[in-house]
Amino acid sequence: MTTAFQFLSTWITSHIDNERGASLVEYALLVALIAVVTIAAVTALGQSASSKFSEVNSAIG
Repeated sequence: MTTAFQFLSTWITSHIDNERGASLVEYALLVALIAVVTIAAVTALGQSASSKFSEVNSAIG
């Protein structure tokens, strides 16, 4: 009976101390933050880049 208790205790302890899910959530939040910053940068710089390309296009031909 002692070995079953030790096995159950070890199994529960190993699953409680598992931080794999926490790091996955942290990575997901990091990717979401990078996506938001990228979208904001493209939105802010998109109009000026478009006008600059139009300017270069009209200068070339």
